[in-house]
Amino acid sequence: QVQLVESGGGLVHAGDSLRLSCAASGRTFSNYHMGWFRQAPGKERNVVGVIYLSGGTTFYADSVKGRFTISRDNAKNTVYLQMNTLKPEDTAVYYCAAGVGGTYQWWGQGTQVTVSS
Repeated sequence: QVQLVESGGGLVHAGDSLRLSCAASGRTFSNYHMGWFRQAPGKERNVVGVIYLSGGTTFYADSVKGRFTISRDNAKNTVYLQMNTLKPEDTAVYYCAAGVGGTYQWWGQGTQVTVSS
């Protein structure tokens, strides 16, 4: 089992920045690719960004490219999502997830991000 705990969400204004953290425990963190997802009210959960194993390869959804940066610190068992120039449409519950082989087996409980206009 892998336990994931997100933190760093909150209420901000459009144009502000936030950094989300996801602390992992339970198994060797560096063995898993890590993803950030988000789910807005009434909408399905979508991927925001993914970072693979050592952190050298990342993927971002088009909607956040150039504004969000995902990173990981394998020594601290933590993955981060730096979110800049936030927009009201970024409002959602943000989840981190851990997985192997293209799927995600473990999920955090989520953290709310609300961006006011």
